[in-house]
Formats: sequence, C-alpha cells, structure tokens
Amino acid sequence: MKEMDYGPETYAVNGGLPLNTQHGAIAPDISMSVNNIYDPNFGDFSAKGMDDLTTAPFVYAGWSNPTVRQLENKLSVLEKTEDTLVTASGMAAISGTLLSLLKAGDHIILSDVIYAAVSEFVRDALPGYGIDVSVVNLTRPDELEQAIKPNTKIVYAETPCNPLLRLTDIHAVSLVTKKRGLLFCVDSTFATPAATCPSQLGADLVIHSLTKFINGHGDAMGGSVSGSHLLIAKIRAHAGVYLGASLPAHSAWLIMRGADTFYPRMKTLSDSALEIARWLEKHPKVKRVNYPGLPSHPQYELARQQMDLFGGIISFQVTEPSQILHRFLNEAKLFLHAFSIGHQRSLVVYLDSDELIKTSYSFTDQQEKDYREMAGEGVFRLSIGLERTDDLLAELDTVLA
Repeated sequence: MKEMDYGPETYAVNGGLPLNTQHGAIAPDISMSVNNIYDPNFGDFSAKGMDDLTTAPFVYAGWSNPTVRQLENKLSVLEKTEDTLVTASGMAAISGTLLSLLKAGDHIILSDVIYAAVSEFVRDALPGYGIDVSVVNLTRPDELEQAIKPNTKIVYAETPCNPLLRLTDIHAVSLVTKKRGLLFCVDSTFATPAATCPSQLGADLVIHSLTKFINGHGDAMGGSVSGSHLLIAKIRAHAGVYLGASLPAHSAWLIMRGADTFYPRMKTLSDSALEIARWLEKHPKVKRVNYPGLPSHPQYELARQQMDLFGGIISFQVTEPSQILHRFLNEAKLFLHAFSIGHQRSLVVYLDSDELIKTSYSFTDQQEKDYREMAGEGVFRLSIGLERTDDLLAELDTVLA
C-alpha cells in the first residue's frame, strides 16, 4: 500500500519497523554495538563533505545505529516529515537544533512562557555565543511582527506551553514566518502527534521530549527533532556528530516499545484528564483550571481547531496552596510528587510563580501580568496517568477536602 494509507495509530505500531527477514522476530532487534565494520572504499571517516549522514553505512554509534534509525523512521511517519534526528534527551534536541542553525550575530524570538530549561538556555546561554534573543507572547501576532529584526532566523514556540497550557496558533505564526523567510520551530511535547501535527500547520521543525508521552513509561530519556531532509541533515551533521547528543540503542528500543501503545494511552489519559478538569473547575477550593478542553480556556476554539485530543496535563490554582501541597506530599498514594510528565502513573508538582519568574523567565510587566492571570501565585500541575479516573478523583477529593 502507499505510504499514509493507514491511520496514525497503525503507523505508531508498524511505521519504520520492517520484520527481521533472517529469523522472523516481530519485536525490533536491539543493535548494541558501538562499532560496525568499516569499508575504507566508502571514503574518509569524517562527517565533513557528507550532505546526509543517513546515506552512509552504519559505522559508529555516535553517528547513527540501526535501532536508533528505526525510531527516527517511525517518528518521521508520525510527524509527517521527511526525516528525524533523535537525541539523548529533549534538551539535547533543543540545544542541538539551535546551536546547529544559529551563529553569532543571529536573532531568535522565543515564546515568553515555555519549559523552564529552554527559557534559561536561550535567555542565559545563547547570548554568550553572540546570539540576540527576544521574548514575545506569541498569542499576539502583532508583537511577533514588531519583534522581527533583519537578523532574525528562528521563531521558537511550545504549544500547549508549560505550565499554563496556553496555545500558540501554529498556522497563524507560520504565515508570518514564511512571509519573512524565518524558520519556525515548535515544541509539541505536551500535544504529541496524537493531538497536533505542527508540520501540517506550517511549522518547519517539530521537537519532542521523547522521555514524556511517546515513551510513556518513565524508563528512558530521549529527544527528537523532525523536519525536512535538508534541515535535519544540517542538524545531524553538527549536533549528532560534534555535540555528543546520540541516543543509546537501548533507549531507542524502549521508546519504540512505548510508541506501540502511544495512541491508546493518549486517548485514555486525555479522556480522563478532561473529566478531572471538569471536576476540578467545580471544586470550591479551586480558583482556576487551565486545560485546553474546557470552554473556559481563553483559546478553547483554537484548541478545537488545532488539537484532536486535549492532552493529559492540567494546571490549576487553589485557595490554600501550602496546605494542599502538604496533603499531596503526605496523603496522596496515586499522584506522585515528581518533576516530569507523560508517565503511565499520575504525577503532581507545585510550581510557584515568584520562583519561576525569578529564575526561569524574563518578563516585561505585561508578560508577567499575562502569566499571573493564568497562574496566580502558583499552580499545581497534574500529569494524568492510566489509573482509573474514579480512583484519581477520589484521591483529589481527599487532598482538596
């Protein structure tokens, strides 16, 4: 059959994974070898001069690996892009992409609310390389237009963003970036390809922390960047070779294992999250709930247009945060207090607004006002797992009592 004749759920299981013709194994093999036999007739052992490292034989795991390449092929199918580079972590994918595509004198525009480590890396580290940075609320297209400079190269967004669950209109921003000849990079970790396909809405590059929902079991770290052959080849030749961002084969195998059940997991936890968000919104101790699937979300209509599922992350404000945090820490059995998302088990963490604004963000007065409108003095962030929804609601009812 022609490519994409199947549904995405089928490709999550089968995409990029030919059966082993030697012994008929259904599960993908793990190639743990760091080295492969090298034919000197192929050429010099150097990435220089190669337009695309994926056309080279497998030589060294620092470049690529058969198991790793299978994962890359599967992700390319899921994201509907020409190619993918997988890396040792989500931050490796992000830093490797930006350091591969930006140079001294360039300018990047970053969404004002984004994963804290990305905000800190771009705001604090990139200027040391001579790269200019502007921080913009990308929900306002006029602010994006005003921030563009002659040396602007990349616009970087995360949607839904961490921890507000605020959305970026991918198509609207892509119209601006394409008109101005800029690269548009979207971190789609919270949405996942089960909810949103940024490449089909105009994004040039799509980034994931594979550690989260796509792996889904909290037992392997990884990252990915997907896009055109040309862009990924450029990132692969730099980040994949010189920055040591290679993903170990065993981690690739575990992430492929997780991807097999990715779509049913996302459907289950998204349905559960929507029910929990509706319940929280009615609770007397809850001041505000941020979840794209609620009509009260300020971008609910955009969420309905841009997302097939509303995801497994909820953030909410309460009237007595210190007391509720104490109860989560000491009484909760199902919601584990941990700084991560996307596991099969439900997680919770409290994110204090003053602390995040001080350490991770660089807000204007208006940006801080926008942030606090959705976060107040702080939010609890829930990552909904695969437990029975009624059990999670019963625990929340106890914690919030």
